[in-house]
Amino acid sequence: MSKVTPEREAAYAVLRRTFEGGEFTETAFRDEAETRGLEGRSRSQAMRMSFGAVQRKGTTDAVVSGFIRKKGQRPDPPVIAALRLGVFELLFSDGTPDHAVVDQTVSLVKGSAPHASGFVNALLRRTLRERDRVMSTLADDSTPEKAAIAHSAPSWLVDLWWKQLGPERAKAVLAAANEPSERALRVNTARLTLDEAMERLGTDVLELEPATGEWPMAPADLLIARGNLAEAEAAALEGLVVAQSRGSAAVVEVLDPQPGERVLDLCAGPGIKTGQIAARVGRQGNMVSVEPDADRAEEVASQLERLGFHNGLVVEADARDGEILSTFNRVLVDAPCSDLGALSSRPDARWRKSPAVIERVTELQAAILDRAAEYLEPGGTLVYSTCTISADENAKQALAFAERSGLVIDDLGCSHRAFSRRDDSRFLQMLPDRDRTTGFFISRLRRPESG
Repeated sequence: MSKVTPEREAAYAVLRRTFEGGEFTETAFRDEAETRGLEGRSRSQAMRMSFGAVQRKGTTDAVVSGFIRKKGQRPDPPVIAALRLGVFELLFSDGTPDHAVVDQTVSLVKGSAPHASGFVNALLRRTLRERDRVMSTLADDSTPEKAAIAHSAPSWLVDLWWKQLGPERAKAVLAAANEPSERALRVNTARLTLDEAMERLGTDVLELEPATGEWPMAPADLLIARGNLAEAEAAALEGLVVAQSRGSAAVVEVLDPQPGERVLDLCAGPGIKTGQIAARVGRQGNMVSVEPDADRAEEVASQLERLGFHNGLVVEADARDGEILSTFNRVLVDAPCSDLGALSSRPDARWRKSPAVIERVTELQAAILDRAAEYLEPGGTLVYSTCTISADENAKQALAFAERSGLVIDDLGCSHRAFSRRDDSRFLQMLPDRDRTTGFFISRLRRPESG
């Protein structure tokens, strides 16, 4: 057996930490990559393997189960992790020759579960022999049950989107959830111009272009990135750029904060939109960012410090009952949600969510919105957004809030028809398959002028 590469060792460890240890995949990956000193292309390869194998767990588990003679028999966790990685590579990744995938996967098992090395070798070789048949079977997503296996998603989620989006759109969104996530950068124009950013970051391994050329709601300071982001990550640490999807940036575009205004960001962590708002209101403006978690509140403050914005106050408080003795021109409620619109960038999210999570966060969202209305001055604007695709958290939540609060819903579809919801065009719903960005829902409401 050949020596296992550091990239594959890292991916294997990430799988085990995710599904055996309950850790977040992104956190586990950063730790494993740092421990092994993975950088550049090696780091990217390890990320593709680990994130892809976590995402495709549903599909690879179904393939493995179909090859096991004794139904109900389940290999030990270290063996399952190796098979998930090996089958993923054989079926969905072309970065490593087939024989090397088999050889290295067996080597992994020899180190953690040597008794199972023969079993793993036989199963992977059978996967190779029957790969064409297996892939043709996985191509069938004609029913919710088949789509759950083909696109590696929990059954409840497939059923939800099947009903709310229709079968064809549901299948397209499920497929997009397994594609690489969008990579976009917002330039901190308080520090450098768009042209200066492109000149500094653009290299032979990183291609940049303004997002406005291909997307109608992109702010002028947003760039699309293709290639190795090492230089961009270094620039982010200096506060020159911020990684932010077009869908996320669109939320603040709809909020439309103006220079000198007072703005409240009621669910601020980790501070991406907070920084975007700070840039818009300028030094004459005033903004308050609320975040209940101490670490995330510190992250918001650090983000503002890196960007060079000192006109913001970060308050560590619960958005439902914190005391803020002021009213605001604009309030942003980018609420905690089920994150179903961000599955491509959060590889383990689909396995952590459930209908119970949606029920729980809808109650939280409603409480936050009711509190938010108290901070909105007459004539003020409130934006309610989530990064999910779930009617209970989105349109139903916004409609119920408007009825309770007396706020008036703006018709966003009039100016952004391409993104308007099919069932209520006043609201926007980004879709990962159609819009190639995070699946954000955006609504905007206004308090009527007094008198």
